[in-house]
This record gives sequence, C-alpha cells and structure tokens, in this order.
Amino acid sequence: MPFTPSRRTFLKHAGLLLAGSSLGLSAAPAQDLLIPMDEDQADHLKAYGAVYAALQDGQTVDWLLNYRGGSFLTTATPRIRRALQVRGVSARRLSASNAATLLSTVEADGSNKAVVPLEKAPDIAVYAPEGAVPWDDAVRLALEYAEVPHDVIYDAEILNGKLSSYDWVHLHHEDFTGQFGKFIRYRNEPWYIQKQKRAEAAAETFGFRKVSDLKLAVAQRLKQYVSQGGFLFSMCSGTETFDIALAAHQTDVVPKAYDGDPVDPNALQQLDFDNTLAFRDFTPNLNAREYSHSNIDVGPPPSEMRDPSLDYFTLFEFSAKWDPVPTMLTQNHVATVKGFVGQTTAYSEDVLKEDVVVLAEAPDRPQVRYIHGTHGKGTFTFYSGHDPEDYQHFVGDPPTDLSLHPNSPGYRLILNNILFPAAKKKKRKT
Repeated sequence: MPFTPSRRTFLKHAGLLLAGSSLGLSAAPAQDLLIPMDEDQADHLKAYGAVYAALQDGQTVDWLLNYRGGSFLTTATPRIRRALQVRGVSARRLSASNAATLLSTVEADGSNKAVVPLEKAPDIAVYAPEGAVPWDDAVRLALEYAEVPHDVIYDAEILNGKLSSYDWVHLHHEDFTGQFGKFIRYRNEPWYIQKQKRAEAAAETFGFRKVSDLKLAVAQRLKQYVSQGGFLFSMCSGTETFDIALAAHQTDVVPKAYDGDPVDPNALQQLDFDNTLAFRDFTPNLNAREYSHSNIDVGPPPSEMRDPSLDYFTLFEFSAKWDPVPTMLTQNHVATVKGFVGQTTAYSEDVLKEDVVVLAEAPDRPQVRYIHGTHGKGTFTFYSGHDPEDYQHFVGDPPTDLSLHPNSPGYRLILNNILFPAAKKKKRKT
C-alpha cells in the first residue's frame, strides 16, 4: 500500500531543497515527527491517542509497518507536538530529507516493511449496557487511557438504525445467547437481578418474546453492519456468543433456567454454521449451570499451569507489502505476549472457518488467541481473554490501572484495531 502522492511529492521536493543547500539554496526547516513504537517509546498506549488526535485535526499520519515496532511519522505541527508532550509520548523531529530517506527505506523492494497512510479518524462506538463501568472492559479502559473519544451504544441504538454512524464498533463482553453470561450462580445478586430485568424490559419494548430473541436481532444487525463495510471488534465471550447466537437463529439453545422454556431437542442438528462469521462445527454447552458457552473456547490452562509467568502467546509475522491488514493488527514492540484468562480464553483451531486469518497462537497447543476475517465489505477481529494486564479477572476485582502498564503489548493489540479503519477513506454508510 503506497503512501499518498502528495506526501511522496512533497518529501522528495523537500529532500532536493535540503540537498541543494550547499549550492546556496535556503534549507527547509525540520518539519516531521517520528513517533517510535519500539522499546524507546515511553508510553505506547497514549501514542495511539496522540495519533488519533492528529487525524482528528486533519493530518495524515504514516504508519510505518514493521519499522521499529510499527512507528508513526507525521507533520510536526504545534498541535501534535503539544498532544505528544501532554501525554508523555516519545517523539523525534526529523528534517525533510531524513523523513524522505526513511520513507524510501521502508518502501524499498526486499524490505518487509510498508508505509500505510492514515487519513481519517474513525468514528468509534462501544456496545455496552447501561451501568457498565469502563474497568469491566479492556477496550474501554484502553480508549479512556489513550484519550480516544467514543460513544457508548446498546440494543436500542442498534435496533433503531444508529450503527451507520460509526466506522468501528466494539462489542462489550456481551452474551448474545440471552443467558446473561451464564452467571446463574450470581442470580440473587442485585446487579444480576437488575441486568435481567433491564434485558427483559428491552425485549418487551421491541416486541420480542424473550431476551435471546432480542440478542439475536442485535447480532444480525451487527453482522449486517459488517457486510456493509463496518469494522467489528470484540473480546472474550462477546466473540464466542456472537457466533453461537447466529448459528442458533433457527432453534433454541437456551436452557429453561434462563428463558422459561426448554432447549429445542433437535437444537444441535439445527445449527446453521453458514450464518456465522468466524467459527463452524462447534457444540454449544446446553448445561445452564456450567460457565462454559461452547467448545469454541478451550478454557483456561490447567490449574498447575495457570501461571502468568508460563502462559503466553506469539504473534504471527506477516508480509507488510502483501498482507498490510494483518500486519497492522499485529504491530508490536515484542513478538511474544503474556497470556490472560477470560470466560473465553482461547479458540480451538478445530472450529475456525478456513478463511479466518490467525494473528496469534499459543505455542505447542492447538489454540489461537487473536483472529481476523472479512464479511461482505467489512471486517471482524476477535481477541480472546478478558484483560491483558489482569491474568485472571474475577467479579468484583479492582480495575486495572493502565498508568502502571503504559507499554502493555496486550493492550497495544486492542489499539491497533482503532487505527486500522483510518487506513482507507470510506464513504459514510447510509
């Protein structure tokens, strides 16, 4: 993916001016900023926020794939310099000639690097219920820490046609099967009772007989959003239950304990895997009291191996010139990322659709942690686990303080996704 002609032409021209200064021509002032994303970066996470702010101001930012951890290059305007300074983000000024040389080096034939111009700040929405707090969701934590503006939407906004207002949508740790997260052990807790009452009231408002029908309708709208060019991102159980709901659109996989009527006796035979995004040939867990949703998730490591120092996964390396999208999604300053547990901890290789791209896997185990795919004109990216800096998060645990983890590789993968839609200008969907 080449950089824009205007920037190419400008940098080449500026480079010639500087080269000609020895002949008495006036030299152009330093005018570019390199934001390194390797170990030299003081705050990787806030760097994404600074880049987003630059895009909001109408600047083009060049994403230098596979160069120093996926560094950024942009014009050194006073606003971007201030944005970097107040966020504590490392940056280095470059002369026009040095910037031109750098871009030429990155683009050179034979290098596994590429320049991708980021052109437009994506409009971002997080799908989350009323009362959900940011620290319940790693993506909201990342967005707030990086100072990336976003809207919070839920079922009503989606069913009322608001999805078209957004370029990128993240799914909170939602249970699209209508089983309230399978947290039946907490059914007497005030927060669970409130969650159930709100969901049942919303279903009634929109004319659905039960919550699972409401959630299926929402999942179908989200799938349509992707097909029309939207970018969908999800983590943990939001990934798994999304496809379970789509596969079960012709049947009932919800136990009586959650919806008042029994599972369809032929439910497993009536699953429609042609209707899902990422997974196929999986088996939903029909036991109401078991926390697991299906065999999509391989579950956490055995207790003797449930150790943050032993659990990790590795990122795949892609060709930046031939596979720019997966390359963007895997940019990082390390190749190995520490693992973390969730309701959906890792995906079984056996249930992945053939066209799904694996971005990260657990070595020596038949499981993957990070996947990407296309549907229609849009894309989806699924990331397993709950919180990259909280190995085994439990209900009621304190929130993760990202100021203690400004260089988190696991959180970087989340923020790669918010810039990915900026790589190409898109017409507003109608």
